[in-house]
Amino acid sequence: MRVITGTARGMTLSTLEGETTRPTSEKVKEAVFSAIQFEIEGARVLDLFAGSGQLGIEALSRGAKSAVFVDSDKAAVRVITSNVKKTGFNDKSEIYTRDYSSFLNMNVSRFDIVFLDPPYSAGILEKALDKVSDFVDEKGIVICEHPHTSSLPDEAGGLKKYREYKYGKTAVTIYRKD
Repeated sequence: MRVITGTARGMTLSTLEGETTRPTSEKVKEAVFSAIQFEIEGARVLDLFAGSGQLGIEALSRGAKSAVFVDSDKAAVRVITSNVKKTGFNDKSEIYTRDYSSFLNMNVSRFDIVFLDPPYSAGILEKALDKVSDFVDEKGIVICEHPHTSSLPDEAGGLKKYREYKYGKTAVTIYRKD
């Protein structure tokens, strides 16, 4: 897995061993960033369920102002910390070892771009989507990665479905603030 473009272009990122995380494929990541390319510069990013941190790091590499990485798995947080350090984005990053709900309960920040890519089998994407909407800036967007067989609601907590893309077994749904 590598950073596609920007200041950290070509850098290889570490991933977690085993089956606990499912990294976003390069094809899906490239498509997502093509869809939001004009909204990244200067954005405040939240990478919830961050895994290796590759989505937040890609955003930073492309000019995002800051990124907050959240994952409940301590091994994932170690990988995120290593990847952030390797790419030189320490000063633009905050990293939390928390589940999404406890992070959002303590959070006071608002974000321009939110990435939601929870474990597919956990069944928490819709709950997280509803809860995160309170922290999305007025013109903000939420990008959800999920199985192509699942369908997300047209609206969730003040967010409206904007676009949906399918890439093999993966679907990406983009929401915008109402």
